[in-house]
Amino acid sequence: TKPDALLVTKTIGADNPLTTAGHVPLLTIDVWEHAYYLDYQNMRATYVDAFVDKLINWEFVEQNFVTAVGGEGGGGSKKLADEEL
Repeated sequence: TKPDALLVTKTIGADNPLTTAGHVPLLTIDVWEHAYYLDYQNMRATYVDAFVDKLINWEFVEQNFVTAVGGEGGGGSKKLADEEL
């Protein structure tokens, strides 16, 4: 993988992309049942659809990207990561 590559990753167990050294998460989604069960029961796909369609703040994601690649307010180039849906 190139040092400044944009990656789509997933974590398992209690791992979290926010704690992966050298990575800057642009967007993450929690798909463990505790995140959606009360509202969506066992309908994970419906939860993901709602997340993508209604909850993502794309301006925030864009700012994370700009910062990660060393743009305005950025701290230099870093490896990027985006959790797999």
